[in-house]
Amino acid sequence: MSKAKSICDRVYAVGGSSLSVPEDAFVYLVDAGSELVLVDSGVGYSASRIEGNIRSLGFEPSRVWHIIATHCHIDHIGGLFTWKERYGSKIIAHELDRAAIEGENNALTAASMYGVDYKPVKVDNLLAGQAQELTLGDMKFNFLHTPGHTPGSICVYIDTRDGRVLFGQDIHGPFSPDWGSDLNMWRDSMQKLLALRADVLCEGHAGVYRGDKVSKYIESYLNRYS
Repeated sequence: MSKAKSICDRVYAVGGSSLSVPEDAFVYLVDAGSELVLVDSGVGYSASRIEGNIRSLGFEPSRVWHIIATHCHIDHIGGLFTWKERYGSKIIAHELDRAAIEGENNALTAASMYGVDYKPVKVDNLLAGQAQELTLGDMKFNFLHTPGHTPGSICVYIDTRDGRVLFGQDIHGPFSPDWGSDLNMWRDSMQKLLALRADVLCEGHAGVYRGDKVSKYIESYLNRYS
């Protein structure tokens, strides 16, 4: 099992298939000064490994005051319950994926595909509309509603000394009517991401892309689903 690693200024990978358990989507940690922010939380039973990875970087998990749930699938939200129970971490998510995260429609979590039970949590900060900005710690987090994979999918970007960092989880899909996927909406969402001209892309399963590889990665999936 690999160890947590630095991605760029203030950004680290602390979970994922090679960092915690194979079922986890990538979990990214942002050092926001007075607090830590997690982007997603893994499938659920890897929380202790993710905590250990955070400690290996010299941080305390208790400083994770906010967790951004990029969408409602189990490999991204399964760990929310543990973090909220242990540390009181506040959950940020889009209102269109709230029903799944809070347990009103468990089928939308795709938990059955992973053979795990999802423990629902209340969303503390519900995002609405197309774009929103929140200051967490000493950093501005920009949230974009990017439906397509799920109705409430969001992408997040921050500006660091190493340039613009985009957390674009599950850009690659997959898509299913069972989750409310919509390819036309997804194509529009990908155009929003291309317009950001991000310097670093932290993707949910494919890992990290830099420079012109960011746009090439997104465009490759637009071509695939054209």
